[in-house]
Amino acid sequence: MSARAPTSKLRLGVLASGRGTNLQAIIDAIEAGTLDALIAVVISNKKEAQALERARRHKLTGVFLDSKPFAHEANSREAYDRAILDVLQKHDVELIALAGYMRIVTPVLIGAYPNRIMNIHPSLLPAFPGLEVQEKAVDWGVKIAGCTVHFVTEGVDEGPIIIQAAVPVLQGDTADTLSARILTQEHRIYPRAIQLYAEGRLRVEGRRVLVAGASESPAGPLISPSL
Repeated sequence: MSARAPTSKLRLGVLASGRGTNLQAIIDAIEAGTLDALIAVVISNKKEAQALERARRHKLTGVFLDSKPFAHEANSREAYDRAILDVLQKHDVELIALAGYMRIVTPVLIGAYPNRIMNIHPSLLPAFPGLEVQEKAVDWGVKIAGCTVHFVTEGVDEGPIIIQAAVPVLQGDTADTLSARILTQEHRIYPRAIQLYAEGRLRVEGRRVLVAGASESPAGPLISPSL
């Protein structure tokens, strides 16, 4: 994938199923002027999703698209994603951001938006894909955890990695306390990843995402527990 040519504000479509805290982080970055994008539409598969309320509060277009009417179809997931795709195309969406979207995206969307769907995952991928990530990190006794923004492919949490943030796992951590600390970093790196795309600075080569103009100076290591 070659870089986007930034000729206008990036038109963003956000898919969310729950609280929408990462959606809020994106909204806040746009309103603060640190993210050169506009949210063309917010789509949720949950009618009562707080993400839709956040969209309404900020006068954004919010769409509830119920998956139940598609359940009887032979390829119900693909049928639902075709309906999602119709909404995205109607609003001229350039990039899709999954923000707590609790459905597996099918090839219908991936084929229409190759390397143009981002997701944020609360681990340092490829470690701990899937669900119950913080529980796994605590159970495995890892010393460093974090979060990852990646492009979406057909493999679950397997797409090319754009940006990551690391946090130490403390001895007294529970899944909840670790999750809260990781979430703070999610809110920092997701808008940043979208801004890099908006600036046309991302290029995908195989499994790698190259960032034009990225600093190559090595940062100090994060060691946990500290020496």
